[in-house]
Amino acid sequence: MTSGIVSTTDLQVSMEESDEKTVVRLRGRLSIDSSPAFRDQLLAVLPRASARAVLVDLTDVAYIDASGIATLVEALKIARNRRNNLCLVGLQGRVLHLFEVTGLLDLFGTNGSRSASTVLKVP
Repeated sequence: MTSGIVSTTDLQVSMEESDEKTVVRLRGRLSIDSSPAFRDQLLAVLPRASARAVLVDLTDVAYIDASGIATLVEALKIARNRRNNLCLVGLQGRVLHLFEVTGLLDLFGTNGSRSASTVLKVP
């Protein structure tokens, strides 16, 4: 399993890669200031992911704006084209509410769970 941590002023990103999945953990604010760097990191993971699933853990994200959502939707499209799954876990509070009211929650695989501690099975 490999891991790496990359930080911007508003967002810390850590990644753990295994044969089965890649877990991308975010901490901080996913905003117009931090989403370009996060986008570059996430899009670099998708082509090299030997995993069938990429899990984005939003447990420690208290704020996300339209640019952060656009980054996740773009990554979802790329993952689907590569026949990989991109799942969001750890959704809570305002971030969860935003995904629910916009209807975007249904686009991302959560396998019925929003908890980052739940093991997700790849369909």
